[in-house]
Amino acid sequence: MHRLLTLAIAFVPAVSAADAYLATAQAKLQLIEDSKARRGSVIFFSLQEINAWAKYMVPTIVPEGIRNQRVTLGTDSGSASALMDFLKMRHAQGKTAGWMERLLEGERPVTIAIRLQSGQGRCKVDLTRVEISGIAATGTVLDFMVKTFFLPLYPNAHINEPFEIGYNIDRIDIRPTGVRVTIKR
Repeated sequence: MHRLLTLAIAFVPAVSAADAYLATAQAKLQLIEDSKARRGSVIFFSLQEINAWAKYMVPTIVPEGIRNQRVTLGTDSGSASALMDFLKMRHAQGKTAGWMERLLEGERPVTIAIRLQSGQGRCKVDLTRVEISGIAATGTVLDFMVKTFFLPLYPNAHINEPFEIGYNIDRIDIRPTGVRVTIKR
């Protein structure tokens, strides 16, 4: 019993820290969404805030079939990794996969890499790589995955095409330590 209590006490600060990062990320997002950010200001989302948001909010968007999500950032690039069960994700949408169910069944490590360019209120997110169980998907396989799994979840997503950012945002810059959102002047 003593070990369990010690483990629980050691775990509480980590949960509280993640909750604090989530709270600050959500407050910053709300500031942007409510158009209350000062003109010309830069709002910085730390890597810890981004990962806390992913940990707690992704399950509200994709309720089944994804866990252990983690984001890593580079310069104008980023990647997200998780354990994913594509069949569970499809079933959570109320859809079946037909003849492909046996192929999609089971949890697999997935990594998705993107490159981001933005400026003057516009943005382009290029999908650069998808890796499933250590095997990279490219070309028609990658196109199939985007059309079959990603776009049904996010039908308004703009992958590999420019779009207006909105929310009075001028640009978004990805750096290894976080993401800078610059509000228009």
